[in-house]
Formats: sequence, structure tokens, C-alpha cells
Amino acid sequence: MSSSPQRKRIRKSPADRRAEIVDAAAAIALTEGLECITLRRIGEQLGVRPGLISHYFPAVEDLVAEAFGTAAGAELNTLLPADPPTQSPTDRLARFFALATGAAYDDVSRLWINARHLSRYRPALRDRVGHQEALWRGRLEDLVRDGVDCGEFHTAEPYVTTIQILVVIDGLGAHANTESADRPEVVTRMAVSTAERELGLESGTLTRRSAALDAARGDAPTPPDPDGTPDPAQMPEAAHRVLP
Repeated sequence: MSSSPQRKRIRKSPADRRAEIVDAAAAIALTEGLECITLRRIGEQLGVRPGLISHYFPAVEDLVAEAFGTAAGAELNTLLPADPPTQSPTDRLARFFALATGAAYDDVSRLWINARHLSRYRPALRDRVGHQEALWRGRLEDLVRDGVDCGEFHTAEPYVTTIQILVVIDGLGAHANTESADRPEVVTRMAVSTAERELGLESGTLTRRSAALDAARGDAPTPPDPDGTPDPAQMPEAAHRVLP
């Protein structure tokens, strides 16, 4: 009687295995919290022994920091891509605010809250939080400066304006764990209103540009009320990031 051939086990390269571990940790960080990243938990997630995880990350604190950086970096690359821009600065900023809203980013908002709290006690995480904050400031400031250079935005201090916008976004994002359904529209629009005011844009510009971009993709949102007031459900309640 012939026996069935055994399936050959494919050995992953160290780089691939390390990336797999970090990705698994990042997923757990988003859904369960950074405190839930342990060697045992990641081993269970991947179906491997905890010893394999410790081979790549002898100190679990380094894995926690790496997981946060991976999750936060993915968010940044979605909202403010590093690739050469193909849209105008105004359209890019409108896209940023349109994406940084809703349940899709609630987990990331909670992750930032989680990371900033834990970073008081975890040096490796504190360094990674600071690094991600610097990336956020740099990407948004570059966008603001592009708008100033081409005459779409008007501000004498792009860096200061960037910080003002991000402070409001951070303040609103700090409420990701609380109910926000009854929040007044003037509050939900604070980040957008601040950006429009500080960049010399007419009120409603970013809302209109966001709607136009949606229409171009074939998924236009409900138009504003006849009096010109935007639908509060379409406006960013704010994502996250970055006090100086």
C-alpha cells in the first residue's frame, strides 16, 4: 500500500517571518489594544510557538512599538500619500478630511489614544509615537506649503497653520471612545472650518471639493440642504494625530 505524499513545508525567510509577526501584532493592536500584544497572543494568532516570536523580538516592548508604527504608518499613507501628487492641494486636503472620518478610522483613533497613554511608561513606544507625529506634521505641512506656492492657500506661517489644524483634529479624535451622535455640527466641522479659515479658503470649499471628488468617482454623497448647509453626517468628526 502506498502512503500519500507529505506536503512539503515551506520555510519563510527571516524578513517574511518578521513582517508576518509585525502585521499580526498591528492587527491585534487595532482591534484589541496594544496591551494585548504578548508573545503568547501573537503565537496563537500565527499558530507558532511563542519562542519563535521571541527569536525575532526578544523584548516584547519592541514589538509593541513596531506594531503601532505599522498601523499608524498605514493610516498616514492612506490619508496623506507620500507619492508625487496628481491632484491640486485643495483637492488633496478635501480628500484628507473626507477619508479621516467615520467608523473606518475609529480603531486607529483609539490606537493613538492607547499609544499616547502607554508611551508614558514605555520608552520604545514613546520614541515611535514621536516619530509618527513628526511624519504627520511633515506630510501635512508639505501639503500646506504646496498650496501656498501655487496660490491656492494663503498663510504666512505654514508650520503654525499645520499645527493649528492638527491640534483640532487631535482634540476631536480624543473622543473616539465616547458617543458623538448628538455632537453639534459646528463641533464636528471644527477641523474643516479651522483649515478653511487659516488657509484663506471660502467657507464650505473643502466640503464642495470633497463632494465633487465623490461625484467623479460615481459615489457622490447626498447634496447639501437648499440653504447651503452641508450634511453633518458627511463631515469629518476627525481622525487623529499630532501635537508638536
